[in-house]
Amino acid sequence: MFSIGVSSAAYIAASVLFILSLGGLSNQESAKRAVWYGIAGMAIAVIATVFGPGVYNVFLILIAIAAGGFAGYYVAGKVQMTEMPQLVAALHSFVGLAAVFIGLNADIELSSVHDLIAAGGNQDLLTGFGKKLAVKDAVEIAILKVEVFLGIFIGAVTFTGSVIAFGKLAGKVDGKPKQLPGGHMLNLACLIAALILGIMYFNGAGIWTMVLVTLIAGFIGWHLILGIGGADMPVVVSMLNSYSGWAAAAIGFTLGNDLLIVVGALVGSSGAILSYIMCKAMNRKFVSVILGGFGGASGPQMAVEGEQVAIDADGVAAALDDADSVIIIPGYGMAVAQAQQSVSELTKRLRAKGKNVRFAIHPVAGRLPGHMNVLLAEAKVPYDIVLEMDEINDDFPETDVAIVIGSNDIVNPAAQDDPNSPIAGMPVLECWKAKQVFVSKRGQGTGYSGIENPLFFKDNTRMFYGDAKASLDLLLQKIS
Repeated sequence: MFSIGVSSAAYIAASVLFILSLGGLSNQESAKRAVWYGIAGMAIAVIATVFGPGVYNVFLILIAIAAGGFAGYYVAGKVQMTEMPQLVAALHSFVGLAAVFIGLNADIELSSVHDLIAAGGNQDLLTGFGKKLAVKDAVEIAILKVEVFLGIFIGAVTFTGSVIAFGKLAGKVDGKPKQLPGGHMLNLACLIAALILGIMYFNGAGIWTMVLVTLIAGFIGWHLILGIGGADMPVVVSMLNSYSGWAAAAIGFTLGNDLLIVVGALVGSSGAILSYIMCKAMNRKFVSVILGGFGGASGPQMAVEGEQVAIDADGVAAALDDADSVIIIPGYGMAVAQAQQSVSELTKRLRAKGKNVRFAIHPVAGRLPGHMNVLLAEAKVPYDIVLEMDEINDDFPETDVAIVIGSNDIVNPAAQDDPNSPIAGMPVLECWKAKQVFVSKRGQGTGYSGIENPLFFKDNTRMFYGDAKASLDLLLQKIS
């Protein structure tokens, strides 16, 4: 077993590695190194905790770690990159559930310690967490109960909310926003009920109050995320990531674990900041995303005129042959078709012909923050030609060809032209300003959010119908 000094030093080292990991993830060149920082930090944290002072039943803990590690390795190995958003949402649910169990267990342990003390039992027999509880005074116990309540409430909201987010991302739950009669008032009533139960628990009521809080908070999480539309899922995943961090931090205070507090605060704050950044990129308020969902039009939307004109691979190849500059806009359709390798090969061939090829990435492209960046990096697309929206949006008027691969809302001109559109005011990639636009799309549907896109009907737009990978592979046959 490690001494307190060794464990504290290990926790400091792990905290530094986690901070370096977060900092490194801000840049594609350093992201791989940053992931290893995170892995090393977590390994140190687990070892220091399991073999730290006051920990017993180490053999059983190691069995649990081995089982969980194998399950994680097996599941992650089977998950495709297209399924990464739902995997992240599922993992958030585990953090929330763990917070609930730890909170309930803390109360059970507290009751057991108080019963032992009241019966005049030998406190020297207490170990681990029970030993810490035995020396807490009334004020510390009161603070502990607040921490237990917060951990359970946030954890339960995170758990059920993450389950629904997983269902929506995986297509197992309808992506359209749905709410029970009463909507937000029902959520508010549940929140007030949970607070009343929390006050009762604080004033000496039993664990039954926390069980009811678990159920009520679970309902809030379920109903809250159910009422958010599919197009807002990137924000929701980031938000749930933040919730899981705050739940972990609350439980860290309960257990007196400094590292859990630090890690929870890092995850909670970074998730909240990322959610804010994405909301800003969508010109939406964070509260409106959480409470409203995506899609409440304020009036009759502009009628879309014209028709979608199809083009074949020969036509696209001829246009690319004549073009000097090309901007490719990837979206979730590229991820679903697993077309990133074909996109990479197309880029390589066009650049070999001396053409200026770049990528335009919208902050909420795909269903997870950075989704498109990860896919392009996996396909070994050079980092220096992958540009964010603000860096490249002004270049479309001087661009010969824009290729949209499986995107809908992030290239929708209705965001600027139709004040009644559900996405009115949302910053979008202005690809329609290019001389020619080719849209790779499965069919004439409206996409995940269900919003019609006037881009598809513009005179300079041609629809390259079909599965993205199959269409691009056909196109590659025409480009030497």
